[in-house]
Amino acid sequence: MVRRRGTLARRSTAEWGIRAALALVVSAIGYVSVTHSLANVIKKPDPERAHALAPQDGRITALLARKLFTPEARPVQRAKSARLAQLALRQDATAVPAVATLGIQAQLRGDTKMARRIFSYSQKLSRRDLESQLWAIEDAVGRSDIEGALRHYDITLRTSHKAPDLLYPVLGSAISDPAIRIALVKTLAGKPPWGPSFTNYVAANGADPRSVNDLFQKLRQAGIPVSEEATAISLKWLITRGFADEAWRSYTSAHPGADPRRSRDPQFAANIAYPSPFDWTPVNDDSVSTSIQRDVRGGIFDFAAPPSVGGTLLQQIQILPPGDYRIEGHSTGIDQPIASAPYWVLSCYDGRELGRVILPNSAQAKGVFTGRFSVPSGCPVQTLALVARPSDDVSGVAGQIDRIQLAPVQ
Repeated sequence: MVRRRGTLARRSTAEWGIRAALALVVSAIGYVSVTHSLANVIKKPDPERAHALAPQDGRITALLARKLFTPEARPVQRAKSARLAQLALRQDATAVPAVATLGIQAQLRGDTKMARRIFSYSQKLSRRDLESQLWAIEDAVGRSDIEGALRHYDITLRTSHKAPDLLYPVLGSAISDPAIRIALVKTLAGKPPWGPSFTNYVAANGADPRSVNDLFQKLRQAGIPVSEEATAISLKWLITRGFADEAWRSYTSAHPGADPRRSRDPQFAANIAYPSPFDWTPVNDDSVSTSIQRDVRGGIFDFAAPPSVGGTLLQQIQILPPGDYRIEGHSTGIDQPIASAPYWVLSCYDGRELGRVILPNSAQAKGVFTGRFSVPSGCPVQTLALVARPSDDVSGVAGQIDRIQLAPVQ
């Protein structure tokens, strides 16, 4: 019995030793796992700390190398960045940020041949690295390779959410070059997901509205749609910059029946989400309420302004040749003293007023109104607008227009 108890004691001691060793191993594994998980969480905002927690992780090492390499970095810091990038690739040959860092350093040394070889390797590893794609764009531009540059623009804009903020301004300025516009049409013909947002951006922010308009015309000719919003903004900028003739030609390419001697959409039937300056455009602000309401029979323009408030309610840009014109239409719901009745006004685009036609109350003449304007020479662009005058009526000014046409006097 004594001998058996001794054997059991020895076995118990051995088992406890094994268990303790296993516990240490599990603790070590757990520590490594936890620290590595934490390193992955903080690797982008704090690569230094992440590298301290997981110095063997090549991707984290690569991120630290990239962070240390900045345009302002001193030679010592650049050398450290290069050593870390090389270490990262020994740890993980697919660490793209390390490859890109070494490629940029080669370029800065003037070794373009080496830089191209390095970035070629980077492209094979991944197309999602922003720095690699930006370098490829710059390299293609430096070689006057427009199609190559646009190919990398396309890749970058497809793969990086940061790319539009960086590349749209550059590409928006570049379209002033006719060759780039032609090549860009080919790129956009592939219907990349960034195409609509770029056309909207360049319509509002393009430095040269004529280049933007030409790009949009080429896109339409190639069967590539341009949004109503982008088109409307582009036409507005053309008119504002003094290119109303080009704006009108662009408008008529999409509206072949448009006549410069007549206002358009007399019964508010056009279903336009983003009206261009040549379409009826309701004017809304904090004080007045306006809308075009459509049904199967056509539409109406509805407006309301509170007491003592006036202003423009509706407008449409015209390209009327010099001559005499007649305005004719129909209203409902208008009931105001003559002093506060709404009126139609035709003005030159520079602000010179050409005349007014006051709207009678809708109960008169069954709501029909008529009037005349004369357009002189030297006034190639005009604005036809409906204006509300402040009213003392407790209900303000309200009504509807269901027909309006401006045409030459026969």
